[in-house]
Amino acid sequence: QVQLVESGGGLVQPGGSLRLSCALSGFTVDYYAIGWFRQAQGKEREGISCIGGRDGNTFYKDSVKGRFTISKDNAANTVYLQMESLKPDDTGVYYCVSPGYYCAGYDRYGGQWGQGTQVTVSQ
Repeated sequence: QVQLVESGGGLVQPGGSLRLSCALSGFTVDYYAIGWFRQAQGKEREGISCIGGRDGNTFYKDSVKGRFTISKDNAANTVYLQMESLKPDDTGVYYCVSPGYYCAGYDRYGGQWGQGTQVTVSQ
């Protein structure tokens, strides 16, 4: 059974850090790309980062570039999103999905979504 489970969210002050995890089961991170999305209240879900499967190429939305780092641990079959210098605008529910083998077009993903993990950046 293919499954992706997000974790690591929480409440953090502006300027703080969090590391999100996306644990995979039923398929492997060394073959499949994984993308991170977020959805703020009242806004559309947006793709913010992706890491390729075999190629390992990384992609970031401009608003998170330089602050967020996506990485993966093949042995743990997990993808991480390290988030630094967090801002209130980063608040939202964060989701991980697999758009296929590569990240091309990942931000147009139209498949199923998991439960996500809530990130709240506030004083």
